[in-house]
Amino acid sequence: MVLAEHAEKAKIELSILGPNANESEFISLEKCSDDSFHVGRNGVRCILTTRDRKVEFVFLESGVLAYIKSSLGYPAYYAVQPTRIQKPVDAVLMDLDGTTVRSEDFWVWIIERSVASATDNAKFRLEESDIPYVSGHSVSEHLEYCIRKYCPGKTLELVREYYFEHSRRELNEIMQGRGRIDAFSPTTGLKDFLLGIKGKGIKIGLVTSGLYEKAWPAIISVFRHLNIDDPQIFYDAIITAGFPLRKGDVGTLGELSPKPHPWLYSECSRVGMGIAVEKRFHVVGIEDSGAGICSLKLAGFAPIGIAGGNIVESGTKGLCEHYCENFERIYDIISSH
Repeated sequence: MVLAEHAEKAKIELSILGPNANESEFISLEKCSDDSFHVGRNGVRCILTTRDRKVEFVFLESGVLAYIKSSLGYPAYYAVQPTRIQKPVDAVLMDLDGTTVRSEDFWVWIIERSVASATDNAKFRLEESDIPYVSGHSVSEHLEYCIRKYCPGKTLELVREYYFEHSRRELNEIMQGRGRIDAFSPTTGLKDFLLGIKGKGIKIGLVTSGLYEKAWPAIISVFRHLNIDDPQIFYDAIITAGFPLRKGDVGTLGELSPKPHPWLYSECSRVGMGIAVEKRFHVVGIEDSGAGICSLKLAGFAPIGIAGGNIVESGTKGLCEHYCENFERIYDIISSH
């Protein structure tokens, strides 16, 4: 009887991460990587981390905390709140890269070119094992990983300069109708989904960890493909990671607060669309990455995962309210009563 009660209690505690959360999908830890929490001390019941080890969940007697690590030295703890979908759905928050637009290969290529410049090796290529570390997070975190592995003598500031040099050139070519024609393409089923949701009077917000100068050409390119009106008019709110901080320019917050931190989604909903925190159960988010799923979860919104990204590989499928293969299935979930 005692064992049964313990198992039931563990199940209830784990359900705060998601209705389908299963302990076997996570990695069990004896302590947090910052050494602040240890299992068995001060009310810590257990500590679980996602497979990509980006987020650590600390189960306390009083609740659950999420610890987000940072390769730049600014980690953070957040309280994990229950999420659910409450009908009717008033707003849908959507990721850009991988969810709305297929562009990951392009941005990985830009990172590859940046490292090639830093190593003075035009033939440089990333390895397949590098891909999980050069997508889904901030530019600086992607580059920091590459510096540690491929050019430890270089500074982040130098490689960032290479990155923006390559990206500005290529994005300008694309905006002029030249450049890589395969850089940005809409996800299958996107147009019908967007128009269907819009037709039901549901607000739509677009949220990306990408900087504005990266995101805007992608958004414009996709809407040209879809033959839909100006995205600034179509979307109820668009949130990007802002503008890069470079010498001689004024930058905005973005490099230290990207997904899986909750702030971009929180700002889109609360500030961009005016939705009160108390109404958050009427908001759903759609993501293809583990970082994005965690970001939605920590912002208090029910995450819906869409196939094609790294949700399964990152070990965050259990955090999803639903996990779907396509937009048609997601539309059915959102529009059903």
